[in-house]
Amino acid sequence: MRKFWKFIPFQLTLFLLIGILLGNYYLLKPEVVIYCLVFLVFLFFGAYFYTNKPFKNTLVFSVFFYLLTINVGIATVTLNKHVNKPLYFENQSEFSTSEVQKIVLSVTKVLKPTTYLNKHEAVVVQLNSKRVVGKVLVNIQKDSLSKVLDVDYKFLTTTVFKAISEPKNPYEFNYKNYLKNQQIEYQIYLKSNEILLVDTTTRTLKGVASNIRKVINESLQRDGFKGNQLAVINALLLGQRQQISYDLMQSYTGAGAIHILAVSGLHVGIILLILTFLLKPLHQIKQGKLVASILIVVALWIFALIAGLSASVVRAVTMFTAITIGMYSNRPTNMYNTLLISMFFLLIFHPNYIFDVGFQLSYLAVFSIVWIQPKLYQLIEIDNWLFNKLWQLFTVSMAAQIGVLPLSLYYFHQFPGLFLVSNLVIIPFLGIILITGVLIIVLSVLGILPSFLMKIYTFIIQSLNAFVEWISNQEFFIIQHITFSILVMLTFYAFILFTFKWFEKNNFYRLLLVVSSIIAIQTVIIFEKYKLESAHSFIVFNKSKESIVGVRNGNKLEIQSSSKVISTFKNPLKSFLVGTGIDSIVLQKKKINFIEFNGERIFIVDSLGLYQLNSIQPTMVVLRQSPKVNLNRLILFLKPNIIIADGSNYKSYVEQWKQTCVQTKTPFYSTMQNGAYKFSD
Repeated sequence: MRKFWKFIPFQLTLFLLIGILLGNYYLLKPEVVIYCLVFLVFLFFGAYFYTNKPFKNTLVFSVFFYLLTINVGIATVTLNKHVNKPLYFENQSEFSTSEVQKIVLSVTKVLKPTTYLNKHEAVVVQLNSKRVVGKVLVNIQKDSLSKVLDVDYKFLTTTVFKAISEPKNPYEFNYKNYLKNQQIEYQIYLKSNEILLVDTTTRTLKGVASNIRKVINESLQRDGFKGNQLAVINALLLGQRQQISYDLMQSYTGAGAIHILAVSGLHVGIILLILTFLLKPLHQIKQGKLVASILIVVALWIFALIAGLSASVVRAVTMFTAITIGMYSNRPTNMYNTLLISMFFLLIFHPNYIFDVGFQLSYLAVFSIVWIQPKLYQLIEIDNWLFNKLWQLFTVSMAAQIGVLPLSLYYFHQFPGLFLVSNLVIIPFLGIILITGVLIIVLSVLGILPSFLMKIYTFIIQSLNAFVEWISNQEFFIIQHITFSILVMLTFYAFILFTFKWFEKNNFYRLLLVVSSIIAIQTVIIFEKYKLESAHSFIVFNKSKESIVGVRNGNKLEIQSSSKVISTFKNPLKSFLVGTGIDSIVLQKKKINFIEFNGERIFIVDSLGLYQLNSIQPTMVVLRQSPKVNLNRLILFLKPNIIIADGSNYKSYVEQWKQTCVQTKTPFYSTMQNGAYKFSD
């Protein structure tokens, strides 16, 4: 750590990160941030010019330097947020979420469609004829007339803005937060006949790239590529995963090879190696290295443009641009500094990248390869050239996996046991697939692709998909539903850090740190297991048109519902089990209308509408399956502390009940509106 602390890029990046996190969690006005930044700059340079001793070697210099960098991070987040801009559409007096708005939008990205909707990311250009800025999610209902809008298509529509809703059940993926990090706070729903195209000719860089991809896809389809083969080509070479089927995506995930389908550091690194090899003859001429480096950087950014300038592509190309400059400079470079500099500039322009899982995994993987791989490689000396290269590849894959494993378990709760097998087979051939793929695309666009070459490449892609599917079908090696908290993740990273530091230099102090980290992991796991076993809660889950009530006792969850309903509620239930650590579910098919839990008496009123109780005064009443009851009379008779309506009720009933509760001053909770109801001890 002390070695890293000496690196200026490390200090800059660390305190920039602190500033970004502070700016994200403490919302400040742009004026306040700018005033603080200007004040610190003047204070910094004032102290620099008027001090009597070498200022840069003093503690005061360090403090000013760190404060200034933190403030730059805060300013980067604050000024980057659309909501802080005067022209942001939500900041206009005309904006409303209850009235129809006349808006002009420009499509910036085509997203993966769902069964019933085509989805797009767009910027609002005009709001009721007033120029504005800001991004929205556009959902267009699929019908016989609908078509996918291309990037840069500008259209006019009238609609109502809807806020992105929070997840309705505990531990579900928070799509609202995900979109918020993309600076999207609202969405709109449209039918194809509500869209009036006003401009399809204006082109931005992203629009040009989209048009190039469209031409490439039309050429490939004309030459016979289709289905999963075309989808994989789009993912590997054009950075577009929208066409990948759910089953194929699951196969790559289960095989631990999902990173193959996302253009990232792996793909860009292979392209860099290929370009470096091809341009090596230029090194023999004067200024040849400079020319080669310029050509490589230009080629990488052209690739990034064609791949749609997505976050993963931009960060990978930025990272390898810095590496290229370091490789071709005539002075020794530090790879850690190079990576940190690329990270610093990426975060300056895109501070929200820090919350992007792909960004975190990408940099962790590369840092791990740079730091851990040499240590693993030195463990065994192999004289045979082929086996040596295989060992080198194995250690690269292993180093990357060690680095990203704790974070992957924290986010995805799954460990593909055969990831090494899949990566050892796939990665060596990925370079061949990429080179051949570029050749296929060029020949296809020129209209001179030989059919035999098309058939060979189709066979390669089919073989790749078949191998991945076979690996993913070995379910015995896929460990799922792993509960992995942030505390466990941090202690695991401490263990990895101290273990490899001990490999560098064996001494008692470092061994003590390794042992301490193991004890810390065990302590955290024991503590969390104790919390799990002592946790008790009553939950009314939310599911449209269905009722699911659960009682949690330690690591067991008793659910009152039907097996048919549960089969359609797998994903939310799985998220809940993983999030809580529960490992046992008991399904009660028999309806129980009265539950006692932790001193609370819970009465469930179903479609029969019966609520006569003998000498029992319920504290909670759950309404489900739209019971035809006079709620005024029920409240007067039972005197509950709260009324809960789940997702199985008619919306009109829920609104009536809500008004009744307001009139009677009885607390009311709707899972349709507020998400699952949870009461814990």
